[in-house]
Formats: sequence, C-alpha cells, structure tokens
Amino acid sequence: MAAVVLVTGGTGLVGKAIQHIIETEPVGSRFGKREGETWVFASSKEGDLRDAEQTRLLFEKYKPTHVIHLAALVGGLFKNMKYKLTFLRDNILINDNVLHAAHTHKTQKVISCLSTCVFPDKVEYPLDETKIHSGLPHESNFGYAHAKRMVDVQNHAYKEEFGCNFTSAIPTNVFGPYDNFDLDDSHVIPGLIHKCYLAKKNRTPFVVSGTGKPLRQFIYSRDLAKLFVWQLREYNDVEPVILSVGEDEEVSIKEVADAIVKAVGFEGQYEFDTTRADGQFRKPASNKKLLDLIGGFEFTPFDQALETTVQWFLQNYDSARTGKK
Repeated sequence: MAAVVLVTGGTGLVGKAIQHIIETEPVGSRFGKREGETWVFASSKEGDLRDAEQTRLLFEKYKPTHVIHLAALVGGLFKNMKYKLTFLRDNILINDNVLHAAHTHKTQKVISCLSTCVFPDKVEYPLDETKIHSGLPHESNFGYAHAKRMVDVQNHAYKEEFGCNFTSAIPTNVFGPYDNFDLDDSHVIPGLIHKCYLAKKNRTPFVVSGTGKPLRQFIYSRDLAKLFVWQLREYNDVEPVILSVGEDEEVSIKEVADAIVKAVGFEGQYEFDTTRADGQFRKPASNKKLLDLIGGFEFTPFDQALETTVQWFLQNYDSARTGKK
C-alpha cells in the first residue's frame, strides 16, 4: 500500500517548513520524500478537528497511513491566561478526535507535536523527556499544557490497549518563515521582527521589553521539519523526544534583538525597557536523547536562520500573518 502522510495544521509555521523540506530534499534521502509517497498538508479549512465527524471525514478522504499532527489552538501569553478553558477543551477535542480517527482508520503511525510548556513549573533543569508529569505546569498556560500532556497519556494508553504506534515530539522555541507576526499575539522572534520593521518604516525607536538577558533555545522551523521526517521514518517508541538545539546554543534576547536590527537594516534608536518583566531567566532542555538516536545533526546557524526569516517577512509582508493591517 502506497504511503500517505497527512500533516494536520499543515499551513502553519511547522507545516509549511515540512512542506518545504519534502519539496526540496532529494527524493529517497534521509529527510526527503520516498518514491510513490503522497504528502497532504491539511488546513482547518478542510475540516474542524474539534468536530469528530469532520475529523472522520478528513481521514476517510485521504486514508493516511501516517500522520504528523501539528494542529492546535495556540496563542501568546495573554490569550493563554484569559481563555484557559477554551485552550484546554479545544485542544483536548482536537487531539482526541485525531488519535481516535487514526486508530479506527488503522493509521500505521502518528507523531503529535507537544510543547515545552507541558513541563512542570517547578522542575530541576535541564528539562528532559522523563520530567513531563513530575509536577504542575505553569499557571499561565495550564489549559493548553494539560491538553498537550494528555496526548502523551493517550499515546501510552493506545499502545497498551491496541498496540498503536503513536508518539510525540517536544520542540523548543520555533521560528522561521510563515510564523505568526501579529504584535498582539506572537512569540518573541516574530514579534520583534515586526516591531523592528515598523520602527524602521515609521522612524520611531525600537524598544525591546525587559533587560535582554534571558536565554532561550531557538530552533529554526526547517531544521525542526527535518527532525519530524527523521522521527516519522526512524523512531518507533511511544516515549516523546525533545527536538532542540543543545543547551550550549542558548541565545539571549539581546542577541536576538541585535541580529534582528542587523537583518532589518535598522539604524535608529534601539533600547531596552527595563521596567518590563523579563520572565524566566532560562529554561534549558536537553537534546541528548535526540542526538544519541539520530547520530548527530547539523543545525542551521542562528544568525543565518534569522536572516532567512527576516527576508521572508520583508518579501511577504502583505500576505504574512501580521494581525490588523
């Protein structure tokens, strides 16, 4: 039977990156498409995955042998705090419907995308795959975090009861082309890129919230895409895998902002608003399990990945997700 890989949330940041890798890597290579394989990148327009019947019909239509499940209700800090039940319930429905449909349609393998926010708020660093359920997640996004944790619980239950090959990936902070650049609801890199672009355009100061000192592990979406393809091909264990650059590749928010200023070509006033909170100083995650399994992986240098992302944003500003135009 010819393989059909269904990517839910296929038009978002990670879905678009996987599509790029599938279309540009040599056929038959480690991260490339296989001969005779069909890839389907589904968006919410093809079906509301919160609805069991619409999810069933999507699986009936494409009959996937494999699924990379990226679809989720996501949002920034403010939305997560304000709509905890919505984030909990919608994501539980999406995940339950996708996994149930995969089981009933005898899908051979499912990889679901989790997030580092599933980890406990109070935990010993670095984060690793054994610590997901060892305490409560942070209060600010407990709805989203609990829904994502339940995927790991369901994966184990489906494996134990039915022998399903369901697993999950835990990426760190993802960025790249097709990100959400909405100033009111974006993550740090796309938000700062948009802010710097507007400061240059309007000849106003570029102001970054906080001191710039916190450290984060950022993974380029197209590197992450290759790791999803690797996991699809070569990893068949139920336990999740953290997909990330190493702890030694943490980048400060100041280094991010400096790189954005350079890539945008901003020459105006640039400062940090130290009256604004920094958030957690660092929350490092270990990629040891990944590197042990994959046998080494060459990540795109941060500055190069950022430059590509900024250029994509500048060239696609009118169609990019920027919020109110």
